[in-house]
Amino acid sequence: MSKQFLAFVKKEFYHISRDRRTMLILLGMPVVQMLIFGFAINMEVQNIRIAIYEPHPDVYTQDIKARVEPNPYFIAQEAPHSIQEIDELLRKGEIDMALIFPNNFHNDIVHGGGAQVQVITDSSDPNIGSISTNYIRAIIGEQQKEWMGLQEIPYNINVTNKLHYNPEMKSAYTFVPGIMGLVLMIICAIMTSISIVREKEMGTMEVLLASPVNSATILLSKAVPYLALSIVNLITILLLSYFVLKVPIVGSLTLLLFVSVLFIFLSLLIGLLISTLVETQVVAIIISGIGLMMPVLILSGMIFPISNMPVLLQWLSTLVPARWFITAVKKIMIQGLGFMAVAKEIAILSSMIVVLIIMSIRNIKPRME
Repeated sequence: MSKQFLAFVKKEFYHISRDRRTMLILLGMPVVQMLIFGFAINMEVQNIRIAIYEPHPDVYTQDIKARVEPNPYFIAQEAPHSIQEIDELLRKGEIDMALIFPNNFHNDIVHGGGAQVQVITDSSDPNIGSISTNYIRAIIGEQQKEWMGLQEIPYNINVTNKLHYNPEMKSAYTFVPGIMGLVLMIICAIMTSISIVREKEMGTMEVLLASPVNSATILLSKAVPYLALSIVNLITILLLSYFVLKVPIVGSLTLLLFVSVLFIFLSLLIGLLISTLVETQVVAIIISGIGLMMPVLILSGMIFPISNMPVLLQWLSTLVPARWFITAVKKIMIQGLGFMAVAKEIAILSSMIVVLIIMSIRNIKPRME
């Protein structure tokens, strides 16, 4: 009995060692996951782009400015010349927050013993908005203590916060675009990843390959029905977001639908590419489901700020389509920006579509020949 058992164990080890893909998943995936999770999961808010507006610079504003700009959490931007310019910079996404001193800041400090400054933050991500404001409050508090220690005067600086795009600090404003990217990519990829593999398993792929239809037509014909189903999913998601989760669509609904359909088509093509590379439906589902989920969760900016990641992971995140889709959705839905603001994201998604079509056709051509 023991010899039979050992023989079966030996046989199983032999089969596993011959399957290089299984060995790679079993031994390589834990290493990859530990490295990505270890470096990417960083709940601190860093690299905050801040603009400081001081209409009448004085020794007091300069003291605070000298504390803020070298702070490792902030990246100081060029000083704006007006409040209107600050609003424009926030609208374009070129800064994350602004520190604004009033015209009479020096007079209020000297004669009134206190003053007020305003912080304007982009709160489309409420976590980043609130933490950034707390950083500023802490820095100003340290400066107050220093002044009071030098002159023994009870200074009091009140920091008021103005929230752009998400004044109620609802977390749904952050998670809805991310969930849209995750759900659409995973569902679309799974649907098409099994399409060609199913034909292989049923033996009907040979009939398709023997037909006079070219490979591009075969691939695109596989994607169209799933594209229609995915658009129904998209409409359902948007209705739930608007009516149930109360996330507004501030920008153009037409532009949002266009970007979403572009991303859906891209996700379907990812599934088709996977389908041309594997031989069984189980493997296709594992790769398109589990394999795509981790990059979307970790490297798309859905949960963890990309700016906090090491440079290598930031570079890898540029290859994750969901990153560009989520960024575009936030700009349209939450910030109400137009086509020019998302032109970069649209161009990147379109380029990825072209690359995926070419790769899928090249993978299927040798089988046709």
